[in-house]
Amino acid sequence: MLPIFVVNNYGQFNHLILRMFRDLDIDAKMVPNTLPPGEVAGACRGIVLGGGPDIGRCGMAPHYLHLGIPVLGICLGLHIIACEFGGSVAAGRAGGYGPVEVEIVEEAGILAGYPQHIQVWASHADEVVELPPGFRLLARSPICAHEAIACPGRKIYGLQWHPEVSHTRDGQRVYRNFDTLCREDAD
Repeated sequence: MLPIFVVNNYGQFNHLILRMFRDLDIDAKMVPNTLPPGEVAGACRGIVLGGGPDIGRCGMAPHYLHLGIPVLGICLGLHIIACEFGGSVAAGRAGGYGPVEVEIVEEAGILAGYPQHIQVWASHADEVVELPPGFRLLARSPICAHEAIACPGRKIYGLQWHPEVSHTRDGQRVYRNFDTLCREDAD
């Protein structure tokens, strides 16, 4: 079975994403965000757009959203998704990393199995302020209206928070759910 690609957008937690997959015995490989889309298509069964410091350094990542492969965007990855499909991102009211209680408003695919409220670790220096057309809200918090979004028809999901860090409650569930979605898509 093909691996899941973790796209390195120069974020401090991208290696933790890769480590999470490996700890879950899920085949994954870190790739640079400069990899041409033609080398991504057919080489993986899912893509995680990792976090990073600046959307201006996202390389080819927006192009990967149009390959028909399931995509999960984490933090900056979510922002790339929102911008690429017509949403908007702006500075958040609460910057820096810290704990946030998130309310799950739609338990779908990527958030399957979570309770209605979970404690997560997130940065809100930037956040999605307008959903892209065709996307649905999956989770919100008192400080961020769009903590998680999805466009299931395109198999694209995005989270503001970092499930790969130990401060996020049951974060491995997100990566298991993504693996399941990728396996279903491969069948």
